[in-house]
Amino acid sequence: MKGAVVVIGLIASILLSLMVGYRVLVPSDYWQALSAFDPYDPAHVTLWSIRVPRVIAALIAGSALGIAGTVMQSLTRNPLADPGLLGVNAGAAFALIIGTTVLGRVDQASIAMMAFPGAAVASVAVFALGGGLRGDAGPVRLTLAGAALNALLLSLVTAMVLIRQDSLEVLRFWVAGSLTPAAMRPLAEMAVVVGLGGAVAWLIAPQLEALSLGTAMARGLGARPARVQGAALIVVTLTTGGAVAVAGPIAFLGLMVPPLARLVSGHRLRGELFAAAGLGAMIVLFADTAGRLILAPGEVRVGVMIALLGGPAFIWIARQLRPGAQT
Repeated sequence: MKGAVVVIGLIASILLSLMVGYRVLVPSDYWQALSAFDPYDPAHVTLWSIRVPRVIAALIAGSALGIAGTVMQSLTRNPLADPGLLGVNAGAAFALIIGTTVLGRVDQASIAMMAFPGAAVASVAVFALGGGLRGDAGPVRLTLAGAALNALLLSLVTAMVLIRQDSLEVLRFWVAGSLTPAAMRPLAEMAVVVGLGGAVAWLIAPQLEALSLGTAMARGLGARPARVQGAALIVVTLTTGGAVAVAGPIAFLGLMVPPLARLVSGHRLRGELFAAAGLGAMIVLFADTAGRLILAPGEVRVGVMIALLGGPAFIWIARQLRPGAQT
């Protein structure tokens, strides 16, 4: 029953995103755009060139960050974990600055592809620093390694921006998280990448559930902790990298979605992953639609809208934690 509510909510959010904005579109506009597209009709151009790409980008980014947050909270056993915790977003931002300042590439497609390897390198570095290469990585080691790497990379980003002022505008636009240039982002490629990450997450879900019981218990159940942790970081890399490539780093979404997914599916990780993908996409779509209406004809970027929701959510989740409880 709860799963059906998520599906209905996702469909409603897609339709709302397509219909509502500075220019309101009616169902007849959709039919005409499908059956007889007119490149000179503003309604048709608005639908196919602006709103459909934004919906696709929101579906990719929202589902990706929902999956990434669920896997990270299961891996670290920390209900406050999100992709920014392990330095993945900072790695993407650092690669972005390197690309735009050193290589001089500023078009949206190139920027998107630069962010992805940065996220990958950050995940590998966290796994190595956390002891994954020695096979003794644990949730505390991974969390501390990610926090340290995140601080280092953000410091390097700040230093490079101060040295090269011409990169400040690019970084300022990118880090807020926006679906505005969705049509210029590599949507098809990142959809495949995120889909691959989701498939890997579904395959390793039973081993991740065993690992959440503790390393010794997981070994007793036949899981190999180092391999499971490595595979989980691959999932985080693929999903977060894909999300950053199409929408920029959106904070707090990976934090908010997993608790909601657990309310929908219970504590079955495979069910949580499906619920998290749908809920993440739905939240991004609603936030993007609301951001377009608040300051019309301008807009509030989706990253800002989600941060307005994520800040109180972070405080609420933190207050639910009991002192001395295991995370």
